[in-house]
Amino acid sequence: MKRFVSKGRMFFLGCLCSTLLGLGTLAQEMPTDYQEVLKSLDRKGDFKAGVLKVNIPRNDLKMTIQGVSTPTPFGFGGWVAMTMHNHFFWDDPHVYFMHVHGMAKAADLAKRIKPGLDLIGHASAGGAAPANTASSSTLDTAKIAKIVGHEGEQSGAVYKITVGRDDLNMKEHGATINARMGLNTWAAFVGTDEDAAIAGDVAMLENEVTPVLKTLRKNGIDVVAIHNHMIEARPVVIFLHYWGRGPAEKLATSFKAALDELGKARASNAMAH
Repeated sequence: MKRFVSKGRMFFLGCLCSTLLGLGTLAQEMPTDYQEVLKSLDRKGDFKAGVLKVNIPRNDLKMTIQGVSTPTPFGFGGWVAMTMHNHFFWDDPHVYFMHVHGMAKAADLAKRIKPGLDLIGHASAGGAAPANTASSSTLDTAKIAKIVGHEGEQSGAVYKITVGRDDLNMKEHGATINARMGLNTWAAFVGTDEDAAIAGDVAMLENEVTPVLKTLRKNGIDVVAIHNHMIEARPVVIFLHYWGRGPAEKLATSFKAALDELGKARASNAMAH
């Protein structure tokens, strides 16, 4: 990976959690300048795969979708390239997501984003959110993982599966963009086996948009938004946000069907040659 530190600049991409691209070192010990970033932001973060990620959960909001209480890990948080939009239908209060992008020294990026982060949580939204009503999920997560073909992580009542798109070898301004930087497809599940909700994001090449869109709609999943998250990235990747409700097994099967549409064209071209 190109070492941006040689130019005295770092790459910054996110959805207002913050993410800072690492130096490409194999060791996972956090660089000193990234430790300074955490001090400047006065927040905690974790350093993996060469990326420092600082989550910004909106624990101050009491969220519902179609009247269903929805925990923060279901998708109501930020991570700190070019758009402002919604990720959900029927969310109350209505939440917008803004993507940001920047390049500079790590310490400078932290100083520039800090004023924006300090504004979060000060607007009235009908009172602070109570603690999650369910500390553990009643979902059969092993069954969901088996259907999807990927293991997930539990966060309170939410079970989230994240699948990277490392097959795309994406670069933006010469910097490699990996799953930790947002190049991924994910699905969050909450509820019970009989009555669950799913929400997530699908990272697609341009020729994958229509097949994924049709597959999700065929399976009764609502498509909330389709847009880009990055500029001057190659290859061009489009992101699709979706939401659905129903039996957990059906939702997992629907997500798997969309997931199977990814990489089909590339695989077909490879076989043809």
